[in-house]
Amino acid sequence: MSRKSTDRSSASLDPRARQLLRTLIARYIRNGEPVGSQTLARHSGLDVSPATIRNILADLEDVGLLSAPHASAGRIPTAQGYRLFVDSLLQVRPLPDAELARLRGELPAGSGTQALLGSASELLSAMTHFVGVVSVPKREQFAFRRVDFVAIDAQRVLAILVFADNEVQNRIIQTRRAYEPGELERIANYLNHHFAGRSLADIRALLLQELRSARSEMESLLAQSVELAEQVLVPGHDDMVLAGQTRLMGLQELSDVDRLRELFEAFARKREILQLLERTVQAPGVRIFIGEETGLAPLEGVSLVTAPYLAGGAAGGKVLGVLGVIGPTRMAYERVIPIVQAAADALGDAFRAD
Repeated sequence: MSRKSTDRSSASLDPRARQLLRTLIARYIRNGEPVGSQTLARHSGLDVSPATIRNILADLEDVGLLSAPHASAGRIPTAQGYRLFVDSLLQVRPLPDAELARLRGELPAGSGTQALLGSASELLSAMTHFVGVVSVPKREQFAFRRVDFVAIDAQRVLAILVFADNEVQNRIIQTRRAYEPGELERIANYLNHHFAGRSLADIRALLLQELRSARSEMESLLAQSVELAEQVLVPGHDDMVLAGQTRLMGLQELSDVDRLRELFEAFARKREILQLLERTVQAPGVRIFIGEETGLAPLEGVSLVTAPYLAGGAAGGKVLGVLGVIGPTRMAYERVIPIVQAAADALGDAFRAD
C-alpha cells in the first residue's frame, strides 16, 4: 500500500475504528497473539459492546488493515495495518536520558571509523534485540591526510593511505615499471605536501590538470604521481557492518526455515540491503520499510527502520551513511524509532566534521 492510499485509509476511519486499530496492534506487538473482540472491549477504553467491536474489526479487515488467521477468533495487523499505525496512530516519545547517555558513552569521538561502526551496530542490536546495520562511509567523504609507498617487487607497490578520520587503508597497485625507493619517497612527499586535506576525487582531478599545464622539470614527477594516484586514490568498495543476526532465530514471526535462510543469505551478500540503505541517504529523519515495501523478496517478512548519520551529528551537513534496525514486522516501533534516531545523532557526533 502506498503512502497516499494509507493516508486515505486513515482519513476514512472514524475515531472508534482508529482507537480499536491502535489498541489491537499495540496488544499484538506486546503479546504476539491474535486479538479478539473481548480483549479489545476490556482494553480499548471504548464504551461499546463486543458485537459492535466485531463489526468494526470486520470493516478493518475488509479494507486490508487486519487479517484473521485460520482457526482463530482474533485478528492480526497486515503490513498495510502496520503502515497506517506507524504513520498516523503511533505515539513516539524521546529516548530516556539514561539510554541517550549510554549511546554517547559507547560512541566516543576519536575512536576510529571501524570501531565506531562496530560499536554502533552492536548497540543497535543490544538495545532493540534485533539486527543492527550501519553502512560504511565512502572513503571520498573523508579528507586525505598522507600516503606512503613501499615497493613490493618490480611491478607492485604497497600504498598506505591515512585519512582524516585516522583510518588506514593498504592498497596494492600495479605499475608499468619498477620504482626506486627514492622515487617513491619523492612522489609521496609531493602528494602529502600539495594535497593533504583534500578529497580523493579532488586530488586526482588536480593532478591531471597540473600535468596538462606542466612545462618544467616537475612534469616527470607529476606523471609518476599520476600513474600511482590513478590507482591508489580511487573510491573503495561500499560495505556495511551487521550485528545480531542470530537474534532473529527463534522468533515466532520468522519461524519459516526457508524464509530465514533467504534472509541470512541476503545478509551475507549485503548488496541488496546496501542498495536499500542508499535509497534513504538523502531522506532526513527516520524511514520505515514494512515487509514488501523494501522491494526485496528476502525482506518481505521483516521491517527496516533507518536514519542517516551526518558528520557533526544532527547539526552537521554532510551525510556519511545510514544506520538502522532489521526485525520482524511485529516490533515495538515506538521504542525502535527513537533508538535509531538517537543512535544516528550520536554516531554523527562521534565523527568530527572535516
